[in-house]
Amino acid sequence: MSIDAALERRKETQTGPGAGNGNGNGVVAPSLPSYSTHRLRLNPNTDHKPDSYEDLPLDFTPLLFSSLEKYLPPSLLNVSRDAKVQYMREILLRYSPEGERTRVQRHREYRQKIISNYQPLHRELYTMHAANFFVPSFLKAINENSVEGFRNIMSEPSPGVLTFEMLRPRFCELLLSEVENFEKWVHETKFRIMRPNTMNKYGAVLDDFGLETMLDKLMEDFIRPISRVFFPQVGGSTLDSHHGFVVEYGMDRDVDLGFHVDDSEVTLNVCLGKQFSGGELFFRGVRCDKHCKYRNSVRGNLGLFPCPRTCSSSSWSPSAWC
Repeated sequence: MSIDAALERRKETQTGPGAGNGNGNGVVAPSLPSYSTHRLRLNPNTDHKPDSYEDLPLDFTPLLFSSLEKYLPPSLLNVSRDAKVQYMREILLRYSPEGERTRVQRHREYRQKIISNYQPLHRELYTMHAANFFVPSFLKAINENSVEGFRNIMSEPSPGVLTFEMLRPRFCELLLSEVENFEKWVHETKFRIMRPNTMNKYGAVLDDFGLETMLDKLMEDFIRPISRVFFPQVGGSTLDSHHGFVVEYGMDRDVDLGFHVDDSEVTLNVCLGKQFSGGELFFRGVRCDKHCKYRNSVRGNLGLFPCPRTCSSSSWSPSAWC
């Protein structure tokens, strides 16, 4: 018997006169699974293909339910989706304080208000179209899904810092145009938006105006395969959430960003461009005193685990924290 199977408690069944379904006929009504009688697996079932929960009104992100489903005990993998939702929701509510749930609900309402009123400029961005988004060399490496295939398109100027060509110029142009259109809408409607973080005064959260589903696919199908190979020590194979945003730098905007630590396991950083000078990235290691005084400068359009930049004219830089 496996450890996971042994951890699953046997579900007690009730029999006898008092175990009816409430109508006095003595028939036991089927009960939904409960965390008190079914325990999660210690390790995910990587062979299991989870259900999609995108169409359900949930307290938590649908991607979290799909990820958690891989940890369900064997006896629950084939029950109805509604039963799995109730079981997983019970677990999530145990570990999510009421204040946090209230915050999540308010943010959901804030996001829905934006999506209901903002009219996208380039709707083709809102659904993943890999052939239109990514350069052929990147897609080839993803399809091969091997260390050698990834290494063929990457350089590693410093341990844990990977640079490679990923996005087509046309995609970058469309994304930049969409963000500028959103900023124009914000200005015209005087809608108060939440900025990406406390460090940047200019920028927008991509998820907040409808790009969440596309970014989910980006993380699942294109970032996770890379992080599984290069960052297994930080859970690279189990990334299940993201924070996608764009920030703007310029002389009349934020001109730089000081050294900081990203609240993520893996960070994808892309420079969308326009004409500018500066914009270097500097790395000081991964929260390690040994490397605090070591500085590598990386020029390019993409890096993992990024830090500051200084720009002398306008530039946009999207990031995805996973």
